[in-house]
Amino acid sequence: MNGAQDGVGPPLWLLAELTYRCPLQCPYCSNPLDYADQDRELSTEQWLDVLRQGRAMGAAQLGFSGGEPLVRTDLPELIAGARELGYYTNLITSGLGLTEAKVQAFADAGLDHIQVSFQASDPELNNAVAGSRKAFDQKLAMARAVKDAGYPMVLNFVIHRHNIHQMADILALCENLGADYVELATCQYYGWAFANREGLMPSKAQLVEAEATVNRYRSDLLSREHPMKVIFVTPDYYEERPKACMNGWGSLFLTVAPDGTALPCHSARLLPIDFPNVTEQSLEDIWYRSPGFNHYRGDQWMPEPCRSCDEKGKDFGGCRCQAYLLTGNADNADPVCGKSPHHDRILAARTAADHATTGLEELIFRNARNSRVICRS
Repeated sequence: MNGAQDGVGPPLWLLAELTYRCPLQCPYCSNPLDYADQDRELSTEQWLDVLRQGRAMGAAQLGFSGGEPLVRTDLPELIAGARELGYYTNLITSGLGLTEAKVQAFADAGLDHIQVSFQASDPELNNAVAGSRKAFDQKLAMARAVKDAGYPMVLNFVIHRHNIHQMADILALCENLGADYVELATCQYYGWAFANREGLMPSKAQLVEAEATVNRYRSDLLSREHPMKVIFVTPDYYEERPKACMNGWGSLFLTVAPDGTALPCHSARLLPIDFPNVTEQSLEDIWYRSPGFNHYRGDQWMPEPCRSCDEKGKDFGGCRCQAYLLTGNADNADPVCGKSPHHDRILAARTAADHATTGLEELIFRNARNSRVICRS
């Protein structure tokens, strides 16, 4: 039975995680904790074949991410291949390893969009979080280079308890750089971030003040008719209703990991599920017919309280990875939900955040072998 007959639409968004290698050591990295043991990467031709298959299925948007995708020396070739296929392409980068020449080369190859990430609004904290003494200055230079090349300037900051007090300064920096879009993404707890949750999770008071600061800044931008758009993403742990994770399992998003493992989301490989690999099955077969991608489609898998919940068609039971990390069983309702029998674990995490004293120096930084990688010019 094919996907159309089952009522499953095609993947519209393809995320190509080209590598887990990265020159930075951020303690909130969402890559697997054992990424250094997963050193196999698809070849250029294998990636191009994945892109061809995805486009044939109907995927329209393509993200190049990592790790740090600039580590891959074949990135211009992959961008050109994606443009020829008709994708709208987005490069998600730390900016380390980027040069003005590369920015131009990517533009010539047909790249549509570049997102540059920062760790803080000042050099000292930014570099301490990134684990690189030169990261901040490089990011500033490359954000300007991206803007000068005619791209929209899209900046991303992962927000946590050690930089959340900088919200006004972060927004001022973005405005001074000429940012078009700013994403303030409060840390979500997977991978290294989950291992460091007690040291990263902001208190409720910090979050309230940060959101108020963002709202004041938005109002000021509006009064000045300034075009900069600001998105503030609150952490799941301070919600009472779970997010509609990935718009539903195997619904719109398809991630391919560096080794070719196909996933419904970039964190899903932590689940005790046997996910397929693009070197062994076609992308179409993976998406429509593999047990991994059908595991949490629909609602027949749901136990109570999700099964009888009148909102299950909106939130799909929440995040499977979060349920697994917090309860040990990915079938359970996302503990963020106030109806979950495990909601007390979220409440305990909030209480712990209100009393946390963990300093930045006490965090576990992404530090396994292969973490110190130089991006070639």
